[in-house]
Amino acid sequence: MMSQTPQLSACPSCEEPLEAGDRFCGACGYDLSAVPARPDDNPTLTMNGAASPPPEEAADVDWPVAPEPGGAETPPAVHLPTDLPGTDSGGTPLPSDAPDAVPAPAPGVRFDRPPEPDEYPLQAPDPRVAAETPTPAEGTRVCVACRSGGVDDDGYCENCGHAQPRERDHMEEESGPLAAVSDRGLRHHRNEDAFAVGQSVLPDGSVALVAIVCDGVSSATRPDAASLAASRVASESLLAALEQSAPPQQAMHEAIVAASYAVNALAQEPETAREHAPHQNAPACTLVGAIVTASLLVVGWVGDSRAYWVPVDRSSPPARLTEDDSWAAQMVSAGLMSEAEAYADERAHAITGWLGADAYELEPHTAAFKPDRPGVVVVCTDGLWNYAESAEEMAEALPLDAAVRPLHSARVLVGHALDGGGHDNVTVAVVPFPAPAQGAVSG
Repeated sequence: MMSQTPQLSACPSCEEPLEAGDRFCGACGYDLSAVPARPDDNPTLTMNGAASPPPEEAADVDWPVAPEPGGAETPPAVHLPTDLPGTDSGGTPLPSDAPDAVPAPAPGVRFDRPPEPDEYPLQAPDPRVAAETPTPAEGTRVCVACRSGGVDDDGYCENCGHAQPRERDHMEEESGPLAAVSDRGLRHHRNEDAFAVGQSVLPDGSVALVAIVCDGVSSATRPDAASLAASRVASESLLAALEQSAPPQQAMHEAIVAASYAVNALAQEPETAREHAPHQNAPACTLVGAIVTASLLVVGWVGDSRAYWVPVDRSSPPARLTEDDSWAAQMVSAGLMSEAEAYADERAHAITGWLGADAYELEPHTAAFKPDRPGVVVVCTDGLWNYAESAEEMAEALPLDAAVRPLHSARVLVGHALDGGGHDNVTVAVVPFPAPAQGAVSG
């Protein structure tokens, strides 16, 4: 049986275009079968919008009659259309226009939308009912926004839905007399830096302090994984080698090589993983590390992360202990540019050495020093030294009590970079020289 639904080009309720055979509007749900059949002619509409009935039907309509005037001298009463009762084309009385009258919904129109609430839920919990929220169990991670809800495995609050900061957005660690701080900065969407700090007891009973700082190469894939792997492996390698009486400078060299193997391994992905991004570079990062003993200072690096020496007696000059693997450093070394000109160039931070499967050739740099006075070694990524490039600027930014308050000093240096603009991830380790005796070291 063929449908009796009139063929319409658009919904009479919402003007949504229709297709042949539609019985309901796909947009608003209007019942198209309720639309009356189109008349054979096009009736003329009166000013009030009602259609004039054909002449043969006019006599059958019970038209309302206005009352006659009260007397000959009385002018005819004025009536408004709303004063007269009437019916629709089906004979049903028309609704009253009284303020409290509610018109009946048109047939076929859906009104199943839920009623609007008096109040909308807040992003954070309503303080009027916050007291009713159960306190999370001890040991449960608590939301940083509402301070009451637990955090699910996806990193969102189960109470207010607030996304939680990632663990690596800001990291701090203190290991005895040395400390490190890393921060995402103000412009990057994640922290691609990583660090590792620790201490080892040498065979003679003295203490060695170790700090590793890595900066993920943003143009590579998974730079955060590269920096994390390199920092962990390099630190573990150093601590183990020092405990086994390896010469510190040799231990640093071997630790950098071990870190490079760890980063290279990240590039060994299934071929299907590379199909979606065939032109991405392999995971990569830079590395800088320091070993401090009672009499020796050893640094090692690949890339443009740096180490600085700042003496406790600020009347003595500070010094930069590393040379960048970068385009700018090459220009200066070749005598083609001054240092100021080279580092002002937009190509200055293009690195020529890094850890990663696509590095041209691994060339770990190491250097050993025997300072004749106490001081502090600042080990950092370019997210810090961009705002304190020279050794003098770094010394000026470093608190005077850095040797005895390393964590506070690392925080101050990170704050210095953030105050300067925080354009990059910022990571810094503060290591005092000389390393204290074993009895003076606390975990």
